[in-house]
Amino acid sequence: MDSAQVLELFRESGAMLEGHFELSSGLHSDRYFQCALLLQNPQRAERLARALAPRVPKVELVVGPALGAVTWAHEMARALGVDGIFTERKDGEMTLRRGFHIEPGTQVLVVEDVLTTGGSAKEVIRVLKGLGAEVIAVGSILNRSGGNPFEEFGLPLHCLAEVEVKTWTPADCPLCAQGSAAVKPGSRTASSASGSAR
Repeated sequence: MDSAQVLELFRESGAMLEGHFELSSGLHSDRYFQCALLLQNPQRAERLARALAPRVPKVELVVGPALGAVTWAHEMARALGVDGIFTERKDGEMTLRRGFHIEPGTQVLVVEDVLTTGGSAKEVIRVLKGLGAEVIAVGSILNRSGGNPFEEFGLPLHCLAEVEVKTWTPADCPLCAQGSAAVKPGSRTASSASGSAR
């Protein structure tokens, strides 16, 4: 599966939205990739995971940040034949909960559905390192960061597609300057978000 095929799946599922959005990073953009819509179909999710699995190194565990990467972590774990778990925030800090346990030295693939700054995945990496796990690589469906946000950790990034999408700080956003209000896509229903993309 190449980048064009991956982006076509985003379009087919209504998961590539156009408008004025506030991303989880706080940046603004005229395009948003709603992976929940992409991954809601199990066959499509499985197809994407099976496409990425041969590109990543052998690991013992897959970990993704909640909420966005829970489904993706599960599908990647299934494709790799290992367990998949997730971290989540408690009192604003990323942590491992729900009885999940990681033995020191466990080789881990960290996954995220869409990367913008890689902030959530970096938090996961720090949690895992604090637990003594060995993070081997990062895997994502789509990378819109313009590079590898994980070079500071010396980690390779494996993704199915890369796309250049303009982002701005709120102060520099031309859409805000035109009087448009940024929307957080997660706060809207899928149907209204899909409608705004057309």
